[in-house]
Amino acid sequence: MEETITPYHPPRPRWRPQPIAVGMAALVCLVFGLVFIAIQVKALYSDHFQQQYAALVLEAVERAKNARNAASLLKLTTPANAAPAADQSDYQQALSELHARVAALDALIASSPIPAPRLWQPLDTANSIDDMNRALAATEDYWRARRDDISADVRTRTLRVASVLAVLMVVVGGALLAALVVFARRHRHLAGLTHRFRHAAQHDAMTGLPNRQQFLARLEQLAAGRTPGKCAVLFIDLDGFKQVNDTLGHGVGDAFLIAVAQRFRQSLRPGDLVARIGGDEFAALVSGFGGDSELAGIATRLMNCVGDTDTQMGLALVRASVGIATFPDRVADHRLLVAAADSAMYEVKRSGKNGYAFATRSIPGA
Repeated sequence: MEETITPYHPPRPRWRPQPIAVGMAALVCLVFGLVFIAIQVKALYSDHFQQQYAALVLEAVERAKNARNAASLLKLTTPANAAPAADQSDYQQALSELHARVAALDALIASSPIPAPRLWQPLDTANSIDDMNRALAATEDYWRARRDDISADVRTRTLRVASVLAVLMVVVGGALLAALVVFARRHRHLAGLTHRFRHAAQHDAMTGLPNRQQFLARLEQLAAGRTPGKCAVLFIDLDGFKQVNDTLGHGVGDAFLIAVAQRFRQSLRPGDLVARIGGDEFAALVSGFGGDSELAGIATRLMNCVGDTDTQMGLALVRASVGIATFPDRVADHRLLVAAADSAMYEVKRSGKNGYAFATRSIPGA
């Protein structure tokens, strides 16, 4: 029976919106939203103007209705066959006032920003008041309905503007949040790069110990403090290390340096510093020690670190020579501590290696 092999498909990476994409989308939404709001605001201004115009027309209709009521009242109180007396003259004057009001109303309707049905003006006859009454009622109904429609449109547009503003607030908030996320990520990335660069500039790449630059800076800091105390430099050189590289290879030599550096770090007290000065040379900076006997004990521990590493790796080749210089009793200038400890270390090498020695006392200013 043939076995069917299902090909393996690696899972697709889960898509996550990037802050820059979110920000761009938010910017596009913001632009469209502002354009929409501008259109709605322009329409609201137009609606507001139409509302005011409808109010003017209805006010003119009300004045025409008042003139019509006055003319109708005088018509009822004036007999048709009456002589042209004062009452008849009042009726004619009221009728003229009515026609003037209707003419003004029709002119106002003709000037409407949006086309509207005109008001029919009847002839000046006895039956014209009834005709005007019907025309005024139809005009008033039309403009009231139009005013109500405009009010409803204003409410709708206002609600749209408020809704879009609420959405834009969310969009702008999201864009700001996305910008903060981008800034935080880049700041964290730059901070990490800065930390790595600073660490690389002040530490040995192989062993992870501080390098000569950081060692000298720490020595300068101790000597320039407000209350500078005693400090000592122990210069360590690995005897026989070159033979390890020549016979066993640089890989074994590098492993030895890494292992012995770890032992150096563990053997020193908190606050003391051990650094790789270069090649197979190390230096320890010690402060707050009791005397030469304590420094001798530290040197012995450092030498044991080298011997233990050599034994653990089965080399039987490497030992250590240590030179010790102290400030300010033996060396008056802290800038000469490293050189003085190096000279003391070479005295040990000339005396047979695998030991330690203190630098000779120096006179200040000598």
